[in-house]
Amino acid sequence: MHDTNDDYLNARRAFLRTLSLGTGATLVGASALARPLRWLAESPAADRKLGVALVGLGKYSTGQLAPALQQTQHCQLAGIVTGSLAKAAQWKQQYSLPDNNIYDYKTFDRMIDNPDIDIVYVVLPNALHAEYVVRAAQAGKHVICEKPMATSVADAQRMIAAMQKAGKKFSIGYRLHFEPHHREMMRLGQQQAFGPVQHLWADNGFKFNNDTPWRVNKGLSGGGPLMDMGIYCLQGCLYTKGQLPVSVTASFIPKTDPVLFKEVEAGVNWQLQFADGSVADCRTSYAENMSSRLRAEASKGWAELAPSFGYGGIEGRTSQGTMNIQNVNQQAAQMDDFALCVRNNQPTRVPGEMGLRDVQLLEAIYRAAETGQKISTKDVVAVFDKVNR
Repeated sequence: MHDTNDDYLNARRAFLRTLSLGTGATLVGASALARPLRWLAESPAADRKLGVALVGLGKYSTGQLAPALQQTQHCQLAGIVTGSLAKAAQWKQQYSLPDNNIYDYKTFDRMIDNPDIDIVYVVLPNALHAEYVVRAAQAGKHVICEKPMATSVADAQRMIAAMQKAGKKFSIGYRLHFEPHHREMMRLGQQQAFGPVQHLWADNGFKFNNDTPWRVNKGLSGGGPLMDMGIYCLQGCLYTKGQLPVSVTASFIPKTDPVLFKEVEAGVNWQLQFADGSVADCRTSYAENMSSRLRAEASKGWAELAPSFGYGGIEGRTSQGTMNIQNVNQQAAQMDDFALCVRNNQPTRVPGEMGLRDVQLLEAIYRAAETGQKISTKDVVAVFDKVNR
């Protein structure tokens, strides 16, 4: 879920300018560094909602995050970053935002002086995540970064290092970790309610109509549906099983539209192999409207979510009957949880290290599909959301 249209174009231009400076380019100007470092002050007052600035005002920010921030209890929309004057004016009016909380990609670093903004939420195309997370860290802000965290392991590591250096909290936008049906799948699988999980299945994909062209631009997306939709399948299997796979195998599906999928895959089928002999079979595609399913089978029963990965309407059932669980606003729950982590100085259950883990696994899946070989995952960071936390 990322930014599109004008914001994407302006952020892309900024990204290309940064590349022309080299990977070691300084991202915060001297004038910004010369200003008072207000972010070194004490934690925000307990009676104030933490301020969130959305970086990129595409479909996800507009349709999900901003509305969710009208329902949150511990944080609120306080600022925006956009390359579109029209969007800036619209959001200013719609959400009563003050002028000094509205930024573009050139003035982004001035947030260092703005105590209204505690958390920056990066909602840009994947290849831009690293730059804006690093800049937010240098501006002294806590950060949520949309998934996938980055388009390379090196970028993911750079992002974590920048946040650690800043001493600020860092979270990945894995909304389903805060969704009660998925929390129940974690509990059932990790606590082996039906015995050890023996087989997992996950499917997630849709027929892509090129309404957001950056998603099939490998330089901006890092890949196709695996990066966008398949990461949910990967995540769901990992937190249901509660283990890291020891290896992966994969294959690309045929490209039904060689022009549309010139740079990225049309779809991928892959399998995760675990040390106990269990497996997870996953599928993702931009060429097929998939059912959106997460299923786990064990010796004494099964559990399934279908539909599983959407923003709402998730339904769950087990071999014992229907999961009587209410749907929630996933984004509000996610952002409120992070705000509490910031306020109470507690770790987030979806840290940057989890994002790094998934980038490592995505790269392994791509290598498996490209080579036809089984790829070891022995060097992947082992980070999990444990249900007994």
